[in-house]
Amino acid sequence: MSFSDMATRIGAIQSTLSRVSGTPVTASVDASPAGNTAAATLAGSVAGLGATSAALPTTPAAFTQALQQAMAPSVAAGPITPSPAPVPSPAPGSGAAVEQPKAVRNEPPATADGVDGSDVVQTAKKYLGIPYVWGGNNPKIGLDCSSFVQHTFRDLGVELPRVARQQAKEGTEVPSLAQAKPGDLIVTRGGGHIGIYLGDNKMIHAPRPGESVSIRKLFETDATIMTIRRIVPSETTGAAEAKAPATAKAAATTQQAELTAAAQRALFSSAVSGA
Repeated sequence: MSFSDMATRIGAIQSTLSRVSGTPVTASVDASPAGNTAAATLAGSVAGLGATSAALPTTPAAFTQALQQAMAPSVAAGPITPSPAPVPSPAPGSGAAVEQPKAVRNEPPATADGVDGSDVVQTAKKYLGIPYVWGGNNPKIGLDCSSFVQHTFRDLGVELPRVARQQAKEGTEVPSLAQAKPGDLIVTRGGGHIGIYLGDNKMIHAPRPGESVSIRKLFETDATIMTIRRIVPSETTGAAEAKAPATAKAAATTQQAELTAAAQRALFSSAVSGA
């Protein structure tokens, strides 16, 4: 019972007491948990007074004194401070800010030959200019996207499944494109396409029929990339220094391969136009 309800009830009791004499007095009170403690105490006192007509407060002054006595324990105890309501956790999908777990370091175990991401990049570039052939699994004829990835890692002694959807489950997951390292696998189109990350927001892949293994800028974002997988450890500073001479030689070989592929495409276009 709120305090205003209690005051209203007390007013009704006072009016009744002023009119009735010698009649037992009963009082009803809200006994629910929301009821006011002082009101309940007052009701008990009034009911006790009703046991004998002689004890009833028949004047306003006497009633005021009884009211003060009834409320004294409650006032002495001080106001009741309700316990703070628990703060609910944001519901999933509600858009409320939720603290995200810290990203973990995703480094697969080292291979027996110490292969790392830089090795993957250099090996992948050997296939530049190989035509795309759907279902192709022979570098002399053509490769599709997942076969290109499989051949690259096989050359390094690492076996991967044949198709992109299976390759997308290998290694360890990289949480975001910002954390991707050269040599990681970039899986797009819901698992329908796969390529190898080169760093600097570029990837090497076998795109589609009519094209060949090539390098392109990544237009995909974390929202459109299905997953990023790290198959071998990323390159460390010490490994980069140790491999510097071999890297320079591989870069020269890659440049030559790109020039050869460009010449082959030009000859092909010329032959088609002449026909």
